[in-house]
Amino acid sequence: YCYDEPHCDPYSWGDSFPSCHPLLERCHSPINLDHQLVRNDSLGPLHLEGFDAVQPGHWTLENDGHSVLLQVGSGMAVSGGGLPDVYHTIQLHFHWGGLATNGSEHTVDGRRYPMEMHIVNMKSVHPNESAALDDPTGFAVLGFFVDVVYADNVHFGHISQKLSSVAYRGQMTKVKPFPLLSLLPKHNMSQYYRYSGSLTTPPCSQAVVWTLYEVPIYISWSQLAQFTSQIFSTEEDAEQVTPLQNNFRHVHPTFSCTVSASRDAGLLRAAAVSKGPLPLFWCFLLNLIPG
Repeated sequence: YCYDEPHCDPYSWGDSFPSCHPLLERCHSPINLDHQLVRNDSLGPLHLEGFDAVQPGHWTLENDGHSVLLQVGSGMAVSGGGLPDVYHTIQLHFHWGGLATNGSEHTVDGRRYPMEMHIVNMKSVHPNESAALDDPTGFAVLGFFVDVVYADNVHFGHISQKLSSVAYRGQMTKVKPFPLLSLLPKHNMSQYYRYSGSLTTPPCSQAVVWTLYEVPIYISWSQLAQFTSQIFSTEEDAEQVTPLQNNFRHVHPTFSCTVSASRDAGLLRAAAVSKGPLPLFWCFLLNLIPG
């Protein structure tokens, strides 16, 4: 599957993957987060086991032609926060736009963030990903918007500094493990939105419990540019080298899907103040306001 060419954009994925055809009775991802939310006071912070530790061995960063994936091996798990089981963390990956366009998959009041990071976790009872695809709650994906400021994110550098080694499709490199929590907005992890949806890439299976965090990760313009201008969807020796850009699926209507706000979520108050992602300073101030 691909994104940029007219014959294989996400709207035509259903020609090859029937489950990518949106149906009225199903919830497809991504969606737009607006004010049609239901507060659920039982949704507290998730338990992120091993996220604050340095795991043994090494991780693998890979360009698969569709995204950049960080395979994190074993040792981390996600549970609680209304999830139906324990989920083992398997990988994280990114979605981004182009040189002058934003590229998050989910939107907030119709506005995109520059990037979105997904931490993919598989239900522990399943022996492999194929088995999990047949379970409506087979995967728990933690979604983080990525916004841009002027200073480099030192922790994000663990990934961005390795991108030159995976510039072309099929390339892989080792990454020294680091505490995954250092990437995340760790003081705002109780503020999120929850819904049941699908994978955002083929086969688009209805198998994902989505947790979308309210407060973004902040990286620098130069770190963002490494994705939008220095990563390619083609192999190094291809006749025509094609940048990997706009690797996000289109937003889908929610139909009858319920989108819940966690106990501490701000119910998109940031979007109500500004019709776009807020600067870091304003996000900080808004999160001091009791909700």
